[in-house]
This record gives sequence, structure tokens and C-alpha cells, in this order.
Amino acid sequence: MVATVKEIFDYGAYVTLDEYRGYRAFLPWSEITARHFKDIKEVLREGQRVVAKVIRVDRSKKPPAVDISTKKVSDDERRSKMILWKRAQKAHNILEIVAKKLGMSVETIYEKAGWKLEDKYKEIMAGIEELAIRGEEAASGLDIDEKILATLIEEARRHIEVKRVSISGIITARSRAPDGIKRIKSVLGEIINMVFTKGQGDVKINIYTLGAPRYRLVLEGTDYKVLERILSDIIDNTEKLSRKHGVEFSFERK
Repeated sequence: MVATVKEIFDYGAYVTLDEYRGYRAFLPWSEITARHFKDIKEVLREGQRVVAKVIRVDRSKKPPAVDISTKKVSDDERRSKMILWKRAQKAHNILEIVAKKLGMSVETIYEKAGWKLEDKYKEIMAGIEELAIRGEEAASGLDIDEKILATLIEEARRHIEVKRVSISGIITARSRAPDGIKRIKSVLGEIINMVFTKGQGDVKINIYTLGAPRYRLVLEGTDYKVLERILSDIIDNTEKLSRKHGVEFSFERK
């Protein structure tokens, strides 16, 4: 869990648990770090965010007293948790903006959209990123109110920079048939249709001539793995289609 250091004493520090509505917990001196230090302020400062694990809960006290440890958190766990926490904070900020725009409470936006995105994508921020990339398609089957969804997509695209990548190669297509040009155009047209029929809305395809019989194919999207899979399908299907149309086909990756 993520906690914020509030008060530091010689025997430890009191923190608030950021993911639990600021619940107060205690971090003992012995649970701060495995490395040696003389002064607790060498390793902690007020306002510092730390990643911790709960080690004790005393339910005999009202409210229950919670002790935590930062020493028992590995470096990998710390990095991973902070990344997830920052993403959750960014998602919350976007949902707050949507709520303000629509005159609703942020709790309502979580109920009507946020938790639904989390159920589908395992993380609200991952869902918001998909909305930024694919728009309404990313919310298919989630039954999100149209007005909320439209505003959420608008804000997702405003606050998230979608990085696009591309892969390309050279198609060589020849035909000795009298209507060879028509056959080649048909094959190239089918390549473009393959992308759209697979429902890859965020993938763009462009084919332009380098001078017959060579044509450059460019696929652009947000995920290299998706592009590689689409390219593999295109090559396999185009080889079959070319044989059917009597077109000599080859592909060279660039």
C-alpha cells in the first residue's frame, strides 16, 4: 500500500494510508529499512510517500492500531506499486474532470463507468487508455451512459498521449495476364479490407506505389505485437489470394 509520512519521532513515524481514506498507521524504527542509520530523518522526511506492508493490527484498540513495514517491501514491489498508484491517481483525476463537467459526483462516475472499466481491463487507467485509442469500441458491452462515455472519451484523448508505432515492407506484385493491372489492384484492395474486417479500428494501413511492380505497405497502430500479427495474417492471406488471381506475389520486410 502507499502511505504518506506525517509525523516523525525518534522511535518511528506516523503515516496516513493514501488508499484507505487517510487511515492512520505507525511505522516502527525497526521496520523502516534494513540498512544502518543513526537518525531516522536520514531515511524519512515528512510528506514523503512510501510503499509499505501491514505487519500488525491491534483490534483491541478503537480504532484498531495498524503497524506497517517498509523494510519488508522489495525494490521491485516498490517500483511496481508506485507505478500503479500514480496511474490510479491519474485515472481518478480524469474521472473527477468528467464528473465536474457533467455536474455529477465522482462516486457516480466510478459507479457508472470507472468500476465497469476496471472489471473489463483489470485497471481503470488501462480502460481509459483504451477509450483514448479506440473510442466507443473499447466500451462495447459495458452499458455506459452515452453522455458519460462521450465525455470520458473526450477527456481521455485530451489527457493521454497515445504513442503510435509503425512497421512496413515492400510488396512485389506481377501479372502477365491481359487484365493484370486489374488483378493486382484487386489483390491490393483486399489487403486493405483485411485490416478493416478484423475490427482493428486503431490500425491504419497505407499502400503506395514505388513504381510497378513494387508497392510499399505501411501499418500504423499503438501496439507492435498487434501490428506484427496483422502483418503475418496479411502475408498469409495475400499469398493465397494472389495464387487465386494468377498474380506473382512476394513481400520484403523493411
